[in-house]
Amino acid sequence: MIRVDRVNMTCVNTICDHVPMDTMGERLRYAREKAGFPSAMAAAKRFGWPTSTYAAHENGQNLIPVDTVKIYARTFKVSAGWLLAREGEVNRSNMVKVAGLVGAGGTIDTSVENLGHEGLDEIELPFSLPEEAIAYRINGDSMWPRYDDGDVIVVFTRPYAISEMLNVPEALVTTADGSRYLKRIVEGSRKDHYDLMSHNAPPMHNVRLQSVAGVHAVVRRGSWRALSNSKKAKQLQQQIKKAKPA
Repeated sequence: MIRVDRVNMTCVNTICDHVPMDTMGERLRYAREKAGFPSAMAAAKRFGWPTSTYAAHENGQNLIPVDTVKIYARTFKVSAGWLLAREGEVNRSNMVKVAGLVGAGGTIDTSVENLGHEGLDEIELPFSLPEEAIAYRINGDSMWPRYDDGDVIVVFTRPYAISEMLNVPEALVTTADGSRYLKRIVEGSRKDHYDLMSHNAPPMHNVRLQSVAGVHAVVRRGSWRALSNSKKAKQLQQQIKKAKPA
């Protein structure tokens, strides 16, 4: 019979529950796994890094240059200070996914976006955000002077009731036919229909809505920084140039 006392059991549980992250390589491995990449090779192939170089960084065989640490931190959405010297919080909270474009002049047909899990792009903002935040890039000028083409709005993914978004200055609106706009919502003349108002475009009358969301923040064009060189944004903007003004 093998006897295991409570003291030993407590020690075993403690070791299992707390992964050691005393070295930069261990923290890098943790960040990579937390970002959803099961292996060093998977991450290296996804981002075009030399596999042997990245693996050596994780294994602690080679020192990691500071500039490279910053790249890894941005990629895996962790704090560069934590990754470099275990300073501060692990998570980097000023990065947000751009889920798509929102029309402020042209219709955004959400059915043709096909952006997948990665979204349109990923950007760095000058302030922190909660995890439920998501961003949309403004396309068009019908909401000028409040918004310019290329500004980014930040919304929360929680469900909103249409009633709580009535008559607010603007809201992110997806119509029943799958088009997305940045508009002010007012009651329509028909039940469960709404008028969508703009500063510099004719109103859209008696529109059925699929979903709405409040605008949490706006980041002016030039105040945010893209973290990826995605071609999706250019392709999508070319698509909607042919759309009719809203």
